[in-house]
Amino acid sequence: MKGFAQFVDPSNNPILAQLGMVGGGRSQAVGNISAAADYLAPGAIEVNRYATEIVDMVRRRFVLGQRINQTLATGQPHRYFEQIAIATAVAADPRILTTTASQPVRQERVVGLKAITAQINYGLFDVEVNQQQGQFAYLEAKDITDTVDGVLKLHDQTLWTGNDTDLFLSTSTQYYGISGQIFAGAASSLGLGVTSVAASGSLVDGYKTAVANMANRQDFEVRPTAIYGNPTLLNLFDAEVYDNNRQLFYNQVEVLPGVVVNGIPTQVGVLPLVSDPALVNISAGGGKNQYTGFILSDIDMIKYAYLTDPLPRVFQLGLLGNLASQYVIVKFGAPYVEGPGYAHQPVVTIR
Repeated sequence: MKGFAQFVDPSNNPILAQLGMVGGGRSQAVGNISAAADYLAPGAIEVNRYATEIVDMVRRRFVLGQRINQTLATGQPHRYFEQIAIATAVAADPRILTTTASQPVRQERVVGLKAITAQINYGLFDVEVNQQQGQFAYLEAKDITDTVDGVLKLHDQTLWTGNDTDLFLSTSTQYYGISGQIFAGAASSLGLGVTSVAASGSLVDGYKTAVANMANRQDFEVRPTAIYGNPTLLNLFDAEVYDNNRQLFYNQVEVLPGVVVNGIPTQVGVLPLVSDPALVNISAGGGKNQYTGFILSDIDMIKYAYLTDPLPRVFQLGLLGNLASQYVIVKFGAPYVEGPGYAHQPVVTIR
């Protein structure tokens, strides 16, 4: 028996209804078409029209993810060596030279790579309707770009807040966030501990003192490059300076092309105060928050080991049984902090 064709309602037919799925959501009826006109009168029929540009101020990236160094992974896991000491010398009698042999101290480090993925589906029916109307001609490309940005946004957020607890022995599919790595480093034998600033203390003085203690080390030559904090923490810096009429913002520093921030003078030069909303505050109870800022050597000593490409890659899969186009975006890699115990410093205050 030969097959036959028939007319169907594209919204009610179980196959074509699936073609209206974009990003996993089912298309819905928009009401009776007879109600589409806004106004009917002799010589006038007004119908809905929309501006061809979509208002879009959605945040896509955060600062740290755009500043750190990207490096090609050596494999799975990524491996490198860190030198933590050089050979030691001793003073000796010039006529009786005696010494003890020593050697540099190097440690192997390993970083397990992680994956971030996203997916978007385009239903054939909805795509062709949009193309025929021609009002949002760029929409398909915009949706793919937005999905790529969704991967980069999660990447930037979990650079700070990823909940894994070890670079190699994975306990989570997320990154081991750099905040966790730096806190662990501060508590290690090479760390200076966590710097705390009292609620009534000066934030400016507290951070400047922390930088001075980092620069004062004789075992490592530390050169911090930026101070990172949530915008609400950096607002406390401004309030302190203005309330006390202190002229401490000597310079403005460009941290990204077109992004200029205030900088404060320290013993290693002017450090920019970088606002990064991905670095969240923690409630301390009683209406108070724990504000954590980080003094980082972010350009040289915080890196991202990537596989194949540092940017997300887009793969188009074959048409599904319902003729929907499927795109999968993937990014492989992991962030790691070099010298977490000496090249970076966490600073905490509760207010």
